[in-house]
Amino acid sequence: MRKTVILSGAILITALAVYSQRATIVEQLLERGLASRMGADRVAELEDGLHLALCGAGGPLPAPNASGPCVAVVAGKRLFVVDAGTDGVRNLNRMGYQTGNIHSVFLTHFHSDHIDGLGEMGTLRWAGGDNLEPLPVYGPGGVEQVVAGFNMAYAHDAIYRQAHHGDSVAPLSGAGLQAVPFSKPAMGELALVYNEDGLKVEALAVDHSPVEPAVGYRFSYKGRSLLITGDTVKLANIEQFARGVDLLVHEALAPNLVAMMQQAAEDSGNGILAKITHDIPDYHASPVDAAETARDAGAGHLLYYHIVPPLVIPGQKTLFLNGAENIFERYTIGEDGVAFSLPAGSREIIQTSKGL
Repeated sequence: MRKTVILSGAILITALAVYSQRATIVEQLLERGLASRMGADRVAELEDGLHLALCGAGGPLPAPNASGPCVAVVAGKRLFVVDAGTDGVRNLNRMGYQTGNIHSVFLTHFHSDHIDGLGEMGTLRWAGGDNLEPLPVYGPGGVEQVVAGFNMAYAHDAIYRQAHHGDSVAPLSGAGLQAVPFSKPAMGELALVYNEDGLKVEALAVDHSPVEPAVGYRFSYKGRSLLITGDTVKLANIEQFARGVDLLVHEALAPNLVAMMQQAAEDSGNGILAKITHDIPDYHASPVDAAETARDAGAGHLLYYHIVPPLVIPGQKTLFLNGAENIFERYTIGEDGVAFSLPAGSREIIQTSKGL
């Protein structure tokens, strides 16, 4: 009994001592955490090869683990981003990527959910890195207007930041975005849009009608390859250029789940939402469509992204797939932070992160 009392007293005294020093302890932990976070550079940690991470796995609907469309691609030691959806650039920071090191952005099309984070991405890249030139933004014809609009909207912000921080942090020459337009290729053709340091990025036509132009991108580096579809219906053109790719990153909308949303909207008298949910399946691929494309193309692995609707209920993933898992078994349903590595000189496809 006496030992128990002594032990309890010792625990109490220790707890009181810790509590009295809580501010100091928290300060020390915060200092260590900040040093670790600010010094993190995911790109520097990666071995030579082609790497991909989802900085946004979702579409236009809010979801806890699926931000707006955003895909990070690392080739060698260069960081590229495909599309700039909501929270994508912030997720890059959470994942340990230095946004100041973003080399270029590639836009698949100009739907709002694919571009609404572009201004913030340009600003954080400018103020967070040693960049004397604007962020290059590649895209099919029309990217000039998109970039000009963001530059106009952020013009005052650039002046304020330069006046506050000076040229050592925010030289005006590096502010904003620089459009790099290209012509959408015809079906059956690829358009070479980037070719440096062993990395080749080629655009391919996809079908997201009535959205026009819309493209996907194929990345090739030291014998490894991946293809990002952007928004599209199932398309033979994607299958053609996905043949033999190590990683196929394919958008997917589940018609069965969207139909449930439509019915609920009609039952509740929400005519606008009922109309939207009626319309959207006709310009997106389903999980089954994506699985068939991956199978027929002989892709190494299939990563679903731009997932619609959000998957927030236990068991919903099974409904989302709706049999696609039986068509192509090597798949991953994307979430923010999911990442894969394709090491150079190898055939390995390594999932390095299951999410944030």
